[in-house]
Amino acid sequence: MPKIRPITDLRNTNEISEICHSQSEPVFITKNGYGDLVIMSIETYERMIDTAATDQAIREAEAEYASNGELYDARTALASLRRKYFKD
Repeated sequence: MPKIRPITDLRNTNEISEICHSQSEPVFITKNGYGDLVIMSIETYERMIDTAATDQAIREAEAEYASNGELYDARTALASLRRKYFKD
């Protein structure tokens, strides 16, 4: 369940930091009863960025497949990459 805290709680930075790290999810900060800020730990942020990058790569691959419908055999593709980048 998301944590929602009033902006006045930002005065106690150690408590907010502990909540962010222990919950591993964002803390929503309200101002006058409305959403104003989102605070999260660096680890949570990096996980979110990594997930977004993976999702984007999947969307691009799906779009490429939809446009030409061509699939590659994994062994053939990996062998080609090994020859190209790991020449002995």
